[in-house]
Amino acid sequence: MSVFMVERDLAGISLEDLAAAQKAAIDTAKQMTNSGENVSYIRSTFAPEDGRCMCLFEGESEEQVRNLNDKAGLPYNRVVQALDLTP
Repeated sequence: MSVFMVERDLAGISLEDLAAAQKAAIDTAKQMTNSGENVSYIRSTFAPEDGRCMCLFEGESEEQVRNLNDKAGLPYNRVVQALDLTP
């Protein structure tokens, strides 16, 4: 399994919509896992000043993480493999 970072531009999003987007990512990851795919939501970081949002997922491929975000109806600019350096 690898970690993937999903970059989003969410300028102007309300806190309610941001929470709903996060819930959609979590719920979709759970649904996919229950269907036999090995993918999970890790966390997000949001910069409200410029609307940038970075979300981390653990999964088997970039395509799988793209598919999760497409199924959840979440916009993204790109998906890249990343290293989670949380101590």
